[in-house]
Amino acid sequence: MALTDKWPGILPPGAALKRGARLAMQGEAKRAFPLFARAARAGLSEAEYRVGRCYLEGAGVPVSRSQGARWLERAGNQGHVESQALLALLYLHGFAAESTGADGGTAAGGLFAPQTPRQPDYTAAERWARRAAQGGSADGQALLGYILTAGPESARNLEEAKLWYEKSAASGCPQGHLGFALAHTRDASTPEKQVLIAYHVRRAADARLPTALYLMGLITERGLGVRADPSAAAHMYRQAAENGHRDAQSRWGAMLMQGEVVQANPTEGETWLRKAAMAGEPEAAALLGQLYAKGGNLPPNFTQAAIWFRIAAEANHRGAARALGMLYLTGAGVARDQEEAARWFGLAASAGDKYARADYANLLLRGFGNRDDAGALAREWFEQAMTTGDLVAAFNYAICLAEGVGVERDDRKASEWLRRAADGVVVAQYWYGRMLVEGRGVDPDLASGRRWIARAADAGLPEAEVMLAEMMVNGRGGPKDHPGALGLFEKAAGRGHVGAMFAVGAMKGGGHEVPVNLAEAQRWFRAAAERGHCYAQLMYGRYLANELAGERDLNRARQWLQRAEAQGLSEASAELAVLPEARERGAAEPLVVGQ
Repeated sequence: MALTDKWPGILPPGAALKRGARLAMQGEAKRAFPLFARAARAGLSEAEYRVGRCYLEGAGVPVSRSQGARWLERAGNQGHVESQALLALLYLHGFAAESTGADGGTAAGGLFAPQTPRQPDYTAAERWARRAAQGGSADGQALLGYILTAGPESARNLEEAKLWYEKSAASGCPQGHLGFALAHTRDASTPEKQVLIAYHVRRAADARLPTALYLMGLITERGLGVRADPSAAAHMYRQAAENGHRDAQSRWGAMLMQGEVVQANPTEGETWLRKAAMAGEPEAAALLGQLYAKGGNLPPNFTQAAIWFRIAAEANHRGAARALGMLYLTGAGVARDQEEAARWFGLAASAGDKYARADYANLLLRGFGNRDDAGALAREWFEQAMTTGDLVAAFNYAICLAEGVGVERDDRKASEWLRRAADGVVVAQYWYGRMLVEGRGVDPDLASGRRWIARAADAGLPEAEVMLAEMMVNGRGGPKDHPGALGLFEKAAGRGHVGAMFAVGAMKGGGHEVPVNLAEAQRWFRAAAERGHCYAQLMYGRYLANELAGERDLNRARQWLQRAEAQGLSEASAELAVLPEARERGAAEPLVVGQ
């Protein structure tokens, strides 16, 4: 150990500072700190800055942010620009920002970082940043530009911020380049401006700033100011993701899941999406929800889907809010709750999701959700339909008119709006067809109504398939076609339409121009019965009681007939009265759905 290390006080302040700097470069922080302290006590601003950094970084001394800030302020008040810039950053992050290390990192290193600053003091941050900027610090200039663009509304000045970013970028500061690019994105309408922005983002990305790497990925993927290159964009996303940028983690994870630009790796893709979602990225959480809802090579896991959709929805992701509403509407992964479904549909609708508006309107029509919303929503949909030609909005408004939700019921106006919407909205084709068939708001026209319903059925709408099939069975609006009707009923039944399930059973049971198949009829009656269809419960009980499909089970027949009776079906009561007692001893076993 050198004599000066044992007794640092024997060195003059300037010499102590120089020797401390050499020791710090060699990684000897404990030996350097007493020498820095000796020079700082003598009032050397560079030494005060060094002592402040040591306290912030815990280099040769326990970490103390308050002591670090105190020494930086002493240096800053003497005009030391590096101290001023670092103080601005500390105030910007509420004294919670991590220092940049003794390896030459810059005070602006935390700018544009993915994490959100905690309780920033913008007033103090701007004061110190302005002093550093005016003193020629490129870091300070970038910090001041950031405060003038991202600070409180009262402190914002975009034009001044552009000037400071330009000065910082001219000095080669990566944060200045990035800030310059971001400040000009609102005015990137011409190819020349896009090229300029891409140049500055590239300079910042070359310094491996995570946000710049992510933005360079976006620019390269979309071909804004540079040649479009999805593979190069993927490389940028990966680098930014590995540096902790949550948006990049989400995009990189999605690319791995899709396997279109890079080789598919669902396991790694899910890992990156989880990282981003846990860091608070709503899009990543929504993608995870979609992943679990679809299932891929595995069965869907709607419970997990609901968890991730909720995380995204609570962060105001409108697509996730609608998806969560659908899960509550169908009872997939969560308990079926139409009020809860309406709540999430309402949130998505308020955020501008036009499909969620239709879902929300349907629930409002059925008495769920906030009925006070109905009038406001009807007016909003009307205005959208009038001013933007939004056919979904026209349909929603028509339904409000047809059912008197939020507005006075008016079948004539409802039919007019449905006709407009029917040009592009499948469900509107079905509703308009119904209005024509029923003569609501228009003169009855069974043939035209059937044609509109057929258009909706061709598009795969189960309700339209069922209504068209019924018209084909009865010959309403066109010729009878029992085989064609059966095909439509089977399509709708396959999509879960309970009434269609019963209709398939009825047609296959005889009396129609299709082959009789009693076993198939019983199977479809059972499927509908298990979903609560009272006539299907009656027919299933009748089949079991009379061995119509080769199976006789009086116990189960009684139970299904009792279910139909409980729903008020008098025919079930009559059949129960003449049903013989089961031969088996003892009471009937409890009915298990699906048995």
